[in-house]
Amino acid sequence: MVHSMTAFSRQEHEADWGSLQLELRSVNQRYLEPHFRLPESLRDLEPAFREALRNRIARGKLECNLRFEPSEASETLTVNAERLKALSGALKEVRTALPEAPMPNALALLDHPGVLQSSGLDMDAIKQAATDLFKQSLNDLIEGRQREGQRLKELIEERLSAISEVVAEVRARMPEILERQRKQLEEKLEVLSVELDPQRLEAEVVLMAQKADVAEELDRLDTHVAEVARQLKQKGPVGRRLDFLMQELNREANTLSSKSVVADTTRCAVELKVLIEQMREQIQNIE
Repeated sequence: MVHSMTAFSRQEHEADWGSLQLELRSVNQRYLEPHFRLPESLRDLEPAFREALRNRIARGKLECNLRFEPSEASETLTVNAERLKALSGALKEVRTALPEAPMPNALALLDHPGVLQSSGLDMDAIKQAATDLFKQSLNDLIEGRQREGQRLKELIEERLSAISEVVAEVRARMPEILERQRKQLEEKLEVLSVELDPQRLEAEVVLMAQKADVAEELDRLDTHVAEVARQLKQKGPVGRRLDFLMQELNREANTLSSKSVVADTTRCAVELKVLIEQMREQIQNIE
């Protein structure tokens, strides 16, 4: 199943000890790139969260923002005197080395990790709740990526069908195009009052046909379209493979354009490029 790399999830949990709010958002990225913003008291949960992401998601830039708000009834705040003393000593050294540097106020000192401690909270219960909330949010995020991926798959399949129609049109019109070229050559020779040996004329027509022959390009376009459709049905990440196939499709469209000898095939080549670019833009969001 195709997964998008773009999704968002927000989950909340409330208990006697307070409340937790967790947000997960993901956007497209070449590799997996997680970023975490966790409360200091829950910072040790980050390794487990990272591991869970690696096991479930292959690509995307992910941001995890966890907020913890303790209830007033359940929390008693105390100052870690030793931590505050050590911090004060460090600030004196800074003041000596940099007299003009601004010093933090009391509120900023309390906000420094480890200075203000809470007691009366069951941190094990809070960490378990945060872990469950993360799992719930991750499941919700992945479901969102699946839904978005399904929509992207449908859009890409529509453009694959359109490409197949263009390829079929060019293939069907090639005999007509070659015959038109033959007549144009005969008309030019007639205007120039030049008589050409029938065998020489036929050789010139064959040479023109070889230069304008796009059968191989059309075959490869059909092959790439079929491969894209096959990849869309695969399990696991397919974004990088699809991106490579877009490059190959675009290569064949460019060759078709360079071999174009009439306005009809030029128009078809331009149409192919537009469809391929539309798919490429959508594929940038696929995991």
